[in-house]
This record gives sequence, structure tokens and C-alpha cells, in this order.
Amino acid sequence: MIDRTVYQEPLVSRYTSLEMQELFSEQFKFTHWRRCWVALAEAQHELGLKLVTREMVEELRAHIDDIDYEVAAQKEKEIRHDVMAHVYAYGLCCPKAEPIIHLGATSQFVVCNTDLLIQKRALALIKKALVNVIANLAAFCAKHAGLATLGFTHYQPAQPTTVGKRNTLYIQDLIMDLEYIEHLEQQVKARGAKGTVGTQATFIELFEGDHEKVRELDRRVAAKLGFDQVFAVTGQTYPRKLDMKTAETLAGIAESAHKFAVDLRLLSNLKMQEEPFAKKQVGSSAMAYKRNPMRSERMTGLARKLMGLPANFSATAANQWFERTLDDSAIRRMDMAQAFLLADAILRLYVNITSDMVVYPNQIGKYLRTELPFMATEKILMACVERGKSRQEMHEVIRDHSVAAGLAVKEDGVDNDLLTRLAQDARIPFALEELNAMITDYTAFTGRAEEQTHEYLREVVTPLLGRHRDLIGGVDASLKV
Repeated sequence: MIDRTVYQEPLVSRYTSLEMQELFSEQFKFTHWRRCWVALAEAQHELGLKLVTREMVEELRAHIDDIDYEVAAQKEKEIRHDVMAHVYAYGLCCPKAEPIIHLGATSQFVVCNTDLLIQKRALALIKKALVNVIANLAAFCAKHAGLATLGFTHYQPAQPTTVGKRNTLYIQDLIMDLEYIEHLEQQVKARGAKGTVGTQATFIELFEGDHEKVRELDRRVAAKLGFDQVFAVTGQTYPRKLDMKTAETLAGIAESAHKFAVDLRLLSNLKMQEEPFAKKQVGSSAMAYKRNPMRSERMTGLARKLMGLPANFSATAANQWFERTLDDSAIRRMDMAQAFLLADAILRLYVNITSDMVVYPNQIGKYLRTELPFMATEKILMACVERGKSRQEMHEVIRDHSVAAGLAVKEDGVDNDLLTRLAQDARIPFALEELNAMITDYTAFTGRAEEQTHEYLREVVTPLLGRHRDLIGGVDASLKV
């Protein structure tokens, strides 16, 4: 039941998947704190620490999920320490193991290892969604590889391209993001069992100076928590540099999505291409005819928020005094969850939009016909020269008519009549029908756009999707509102 008398986080109530929300839930965090304590105790027992018995380990394992949050909250209110409050609550469940819970560890043993585990799993969700967006766009590119459309530079009409070729640019951005994600996945390692300031001093005491057992404890704890690597050295926390790189990588996805979303909003205004529009969807409370690109607009806003977060992580990493200071705690509680939730929300929208984008070829053709006479002037110039005319003279004639036709479009609101003007000029050796024939085949102006699209899909995208075929499908991209 939603309590509507207090603030609700929109990332949870409106935008994000249940899977990502669960990863950043208190239930996941605190049960995995307990998994960290079980892993530590079990590794200590396996390495011969007599203080820790198999019975204690099994008792701890049996009570991972039955957390009394009320007891923990009351204890934290009393002692002002969340980890020790949960040690206390766990101890009440496990009276035999209570003396050895958290033995030799510091708070960041559970906090950091759990945070890293959450990030590892969250990255897997982001990667899956990213692959699905790429798959959707690849199918769209293949379908529209040869559909000529007006290209733009400076948001001014430029040479034609194809709808498919334009969308390969979005894929290329996302593949770069995917490569950064896969590199980042290799950087997410366990903090392991490092002790208070990372020196493992307490563990050396527990194992009576046996350095190799302490090193093995570090490795075993990491493995039991699902990591195949452990940070070789740490202070009290894992390096906050990793957080900064994580934020940068997620913000990179936001940048890619923002570019796509803004372009789609512009195309929507031109009535060339649109995001899906639900049968009962309302575009405006006043203007009943409107089809606002609300999904793309939402994606733009969420991306803008995510793109602003790396600065916080950078400042936090730069301000970790010596082995650690606590000014990272409060901001990380908010920003780490928000960074992943924002990326999740953005990619869910991206999957949703690219699943059923709408293209309007006739409108695209209308814009091409309006602008192609200008773009065909070089072709007309070369054809005039082939009929024995002076290149310089024809250039001047065509330039004069082009300027006049362009001015008439802007000042008088008339259609582009450049070809008619040229046909009526006796110096131009072509009739209007001949000039029109020069622009009938739009693909003659798109260069290798269609071929580039097919080549890119065949040589780059298809092999990539083949390597990640197990990730394709299964993304819930339905919108809550």
C-alpha cells in the first residue's frame, strides 16, 4: 500500500524495473550482509580457525533471510551504527554463532562486498537491456536500409542518407557503451577480507602470523560471494575510483540515449518518424490532435539527470582522505542506486520505443522533393557540361536561380520551383521533364548509405548479437504510466 502522505521516489514508482529495484532494496542489502558474514565464518573454519565451528556456520546460514528489521532499527537508534545494529539482530537469531559474527572484520567488509555484488548484478541487467536495444535497432536498420531520407547538418537540409544508415549511428554508440560495460565488468572485484584499514592486521593475529592463510581467506571469501577476482590492495573501502568509472560508463549510455531521443523528437515534429503511440494515449489536455513524443521526452529528461551524476562520484573519489573518510557514505547511498536505476529506466524506454517505431515514407519523400532540386544542382551542372556548355557559365546561371528560388520559398511560402526556373532559362539545355528525371531516383543521392548499412550489420552487429544471443529477449519494457 502506497503511503501518499510522504514523498515517493519516481524512479521506483514510475520508471524502473522490479529486478533493478530489488537489487537496491534493503532486503537484498541486509541479507547479503549476512551472506558476507557466513562466507567469512565458513572460510575461517575451513582454514582451521578453532574459534569458528561448523555448527556456528550452519546456524548463521540457516538465518540469512529472517531479519527482524524492527530490532535492528531500534538498536541502530540506540548505538548510531547500522552494521553493529545488524550484527546484534543476527546474534539474537544465532546464539551459538553470536560470539564470532563479524570476527576480525570492519564494517566495510559487509558494506563494500555487498555494494560490489549489487553493482555486478546490476551491470548484468544493464548489459542485457543494452543488447536488446541494439537488436531492435539492427532489425529496424535492415528493414529501412535503402529508404532514402533527408540528411541534416546543423539541422539544415544536407545530402540525403537512408533511414537505416542513420540508425546505424545509434547502434555504433551503443556498441561502444557495451564494450565499456564489458570492460567495467572485469574491474568489479571483491573487496574481500582486508581488515580495518586494509592491512589484514586482525586476521594475521587470528591466524597467528600465517600470511598464506590470510591471503587464502581473502580469496575464499571472494569466491564464496561469487567473485573470481579480489582487489589486491584496499584502504578501508574498495577504491572509489571504481564508482567514478561506473558512473561515467552509465552516463555514457545516457548520452547515447539522449542523442537518439532528441533526434526522434525532431523527426516527430517533421512527421517523418515517430515513437509508438498507444491507441488510447492522450497527447494534450487541450489539443486533442496532438501526438507528443512523451517517451522520448522522458528518456531525454532521465538521461540529463544521469549525465550529471559523474561529477559527484569524481568529487567523492578525490576526497577520500588517506585510507578512508565517511563523507562518501550519504551521497553514495543515493547516487549509486540512482545511477543504475536511471540507466535501467532509460534503457527500458529505449527498448520500448525501438520495438515499434513508425516511419512515414511519403512524408520523407515530400521533404526530399522539396530539397533535392538544390542538392541536384551539381548533377545538373555536370550534365550541362556534357552537352557542351561552359562549367563556369552554367555555375553562375544555376547559382542565380538557386538563390532566387530559395528566397521565394522563405519569403513567399511557395514550393521550391528551381527546376521550373532552370527549364525556362534558354541557357540551360534541358526541358523540365528531363530535369525532373534527374531527381526521380532518390537513391542516386545517397551514396553508399544502403551498402554501408548492410555491411555494418553483417560485419559488426550480427556477430556481436550472436555472441550475446542468450541475452536477447526477456526485457520487460512496458511503461507504468
